[in-house]
Amino acid sequence: MIKIVADENLAYAKELFSQFGEVKLLNGREITNSELKDTDAVIIRSITQVNMSLLAGTNVRFVGTATIGTDHLDIEYLKSIGIVFASAPGCNSYSVAEYVVASLLYTSMQNNFSLKDKSIGIVGVGNVGSKVVRFCESLGMKVLKNDPPLSRKGKLKDSVAFGEILEADIISLHVPLSFTGEDKTHHILNEKNLRLLKDSSILINTSRGSVIDSIALKRIIKEKNLTVILDVWENEPDIDTELLKRLLIGTPHIAGYTLEGKVNGSLMIYDALADFLKMDRTLNMSLPVVNNNPLLWDASVITEESLNNIVKQIYNIENDHNRLLKVNSMNDSEIGRYFDTLRKDYPLRREFNNYSIKMNKNDAGTEKLLRNLRFSILS
Repeated sequence: MIKIVADENLAYAKELFSQFGEVKLLNGREITNSELKDTDAVIIRSITQVNMSLLAGTNVRFVGTATIGTDHLDIEYLKSIGIVFASAPGCNSYSVAEYVVASLLYTSMQNNFSLKDKSIGIVGVGNVGSKVVRFCESLGMKVLKNDPPLSRKGKLKDSVAFGEILEADIISLHVPLSFTGEDKTHHILNEKNLRLLKDSSILINTSRGSVIDSIALKRIIKEKNLTVILDVWENEPDIDTELLKRLLIGTPHIAGYTLEGKVNGSLMIYDALADFLKMDRTLNMSLPVVNNNPLLWDASVITEESLNNIVKQIYNIENDHNRLLKVNSMNDSEIGRYFDTLRKDYPLRREFNNYSIKMNKNDAGTEKLLRNLRFSILS
């Protein structure tokens, strides 16, 4: 039996990985070189940096990250010493896309506009971005897409230039964090590009904090009257509280934190470790059924207000924002711990497809939209 160290915040880590060996659970920020000396496999999240300083002199042969992104892995180093690694692309993609829907609906109510009158530029059209595209098209928005890597592969025929994206009413970022190469995304929204945004435009970032120059953003928000929603931050968990004060919505890197998103990540690494060890998968896991009365849709025709009211019953994004705002009364030494605690103790959240909506008044357009958002419909 092998020895496994896993982040204690991974969903069902003990239940899943105990099949393969002895599992030790640790806080992700406390997974250190000394803890891995006799460890064969380490299973992490994005808060653990995996590089030479973590792994040198250990027995680690497998690294799994239950996340979409891999910017916290030194992949070249892992390859150079023959360590097998795996990630979980797409594991929480619906969760993040639903967060974007919730933020769009909330913003439309706060700023008194209709989403159907707005264009949205989506940067990155992979696992998450492609779902955001479908949801936004269903909401009647004009959708612009930018993804140079996909375009070069011929997988995105209608991509527009990044400059055109900056002219959209709303911009939503769904890119991996990369520091070099032609597809570098670090500070893709630097001061120059931020100043190209339309006055009073809306910016949503659920990818990685460092794709935006947060110092420049803090200055430009007021100058250009921007509405900004951030789930990710530079220098997490020690976030910029002055920036937080200038946002419409700020949340503690939880866009992908539905139960489904968390469990999918763990299961994908479970499969990868089973393949690495050439062992059979003996665990079948099913999530608990949401025990709810059908949500009621009383409106005769669809309105964004009525849709927002439905979504808020499932996920009220303002609650996450208000919890994070408590950092404004904390000193610097407390902020990082509180940010991590919000993530560790995050309340149960389920995805839209777990919920049924009872329509008291049939309307084909409303039903189509709700189904496109993955709700079940009861007549």
